[in-house]
Amino acid sequence: MDDEFAKLIRRMNPPRVVIDNDVCEHATVIQVDSVNRHGILLQVIQFLTDLNLVITKAYISSDGGYLMDVFYVTDIDGNKIGDKGTVSYIKTTVETNASFSNSMRSSVGVVPSKEYTTIELTGCDRPGLLSEVSAVLTDHGCNVVNAEIWTHNARAAAVLHVTDQSSGSAIEDPKRIQKIKKLLCNVLGGNSDFMTPRMSISSARVMHKERRLHQMLFADRDFERPESLKYKSSTPHVTVLDCSDRDYTAVIIRSKDRPKLSFDTVCSLTDMQYVVYHGTVITGRMEAYQEYYIKHVDGFPISSEAEKQRVIACLEAAIERRTSEGLELELYTDDRFGLLSDITRILRENGLCIRRAEISTKCGKAKDTFFVTDASGNPVDPKIVDSIQHQIGQTRLQVKGNLNMPQKLPQEAARSFFFGNLFKGRSFQSFKLIKSCS
Repeated sequence: MDDEFAKLIRRMNPPRVVIDNDVCEHATVIQVDSVNRHGILLQVIQFLTDLNLVITKAYISSDGGYLMDVFYVTDIDGNKIGDKGTVSYIKTTVETNASFSNSMRSSVGVVPSKEYTTIELTGCDRPGLLSEVSAVLTDHGCNVVNAEIWTHNARAAAVLHVTDQSSGSAIEDPKRIQKIKKLLCNVLGGNSDFMTPRMSISSARVMHKERRLHQMLFADRDFERPESLKYKSSTPHVTVLDCSDRDYTAVIIRSKDRPKLSFDTVCSLTDMQYVVYHGTVITGRMEAYQEYYIKHVDGFPISSEAEKQRVIACLEAAIERRTSEGLELELYTDDRFGLLSDITRILRENGLCIRRAEISTKCGKAKDTFFVTDASGNPVDPKIVDSIQHQIGQTRLQVKGNLNMPQKLPQEAARSFFFGNLFKGRSFQSFKLIKSCS
């Protein structure tokens, strides 16, 4: 009965969106009002980031069963949303219950897919792992059409979308799937000295890759550092404080700013079953500040020191997973069967270790991005890059950034500034769009 009543309330109060390009000089302001439910904040943020929009500021309020979230967004070049079609699409998709639900389900939830087979892998990270996985898939007629690979704290996770080379669609033969699974398990377990590798193959289900990677690494407990990385300094700085007067737990995060940062932190909190009741996100050229007032889904704030430390470790891990360690190499060329296997083999043979990778194919073209270091995690020798470009082709493989600049984010803690202090004591329920962006 309660569930049906909640559905009725949502139908009677559909989301309302106001998009304003005049309020702020430097960003488009998007205000979302809706009946609140667990996970909707993540859904909205994910929807915006999937459109390649950058959230520069956000104010979140969701007490009393309703939410009012205000986002300041730009495109990846730092400009306002100038395309009227995009503005209309955002407003229509979020406001229309059916469209909003379908869009969120396709990016956050689980939907059937017959276009490709999804392979999920987690295991111990080591040099050459992606090359070996790619070689197995190529040898058994699997074409990688899209993939994303993350590594963190000596663990690796990958979500790969593959098709049958001959049919161009999902692989449905159960015997063939089991054979591929057995071979990939051998690759994953070949050098695993701690924790058990995990793997799944499915042609019936697909989930948003980035959220799934967060879930996979969280389930693999990558937030627990192995002994070799025990004393590695962490770029993000997370503080968890009691707010007994408000019956919340305050989470304050200071870190280097980067795209999709808000998605990564809110995704982690949501999957750990916490609800964000109020929040502030403010980004600058050097640092991003996030402040969230949270409770567990059971309505209680964090109650123990052990739970606080776990939340801190998990949020630090969520931010670090997408941190761009290493030199960025971008490959753009005609797609062909076995391309990923050939490229990763060349990188491996030249002593490079892939820390993160994004693989995509569209209209016969392949665009692959690799973040690489040497096998010890050190910067790449420019001579090795020259050699690789000579083998692949300089017009196909581009170096992003400067080879002579440091290839890792600075490890010292970012300079602190407490924008959250500006909002203490204010009511989040009375936010309105104002003619200011400061």
